Amino acid sequence: MEKLTEKQKRFVDFYIQTGNASEAARLAGYKGKNLNRIGTENLSKLVIKNAIDARLKEFESSRKADAKEILEYMTSVMRGELEEEVVSAVGTGDGKFEPKVITKHVGIKERNKAAEMLAKVHGMFTEKAEVKIDTAQILIDTLSSVWERRDE
Repeated sequence: MEKLTEKQKRFVDFYIQTGNASEAARLAGYKGKNLNRIGTENLSKLVIKNAIDARLKEFESSRKADAKEILEYMTSVMRGELEEEVVSAVGTGDGKFEPKVITKHVGIKERNKAAEMLAKVHGMFTEKAEVKIDTAQILIDTLSSVWERRDE
């Protein structure tokens, strides 16, 4: 497999940052008046395209929360371990108030909602109706009714 040169690596980095092939070529150190052609040529090279795709995929997956992270977050909310900033009116005297940002633990509503979501994830709120069917009894009842009709 072909390796990227240092300049090509810089091109990949700058292309991901700017989304512009000409600008990425200029920032990567390519010289000349035809930077748009150089940028286009670089994008047409399979090794560079694969490097860009791999970096974008890596970036995308690192930005998404997975199930474990979401469950851990909901658990910390439920336990009241997280804090949030809120604006509160603080008295300054003479019946006047001034807005002030304070930090407080998440409220009971948020904690209850997180607990409810966790319970749903773990299947704690599913109602299960247990139905027992005696197959033999159904068969006997069906056969009995067939025999009764036959005798009539």
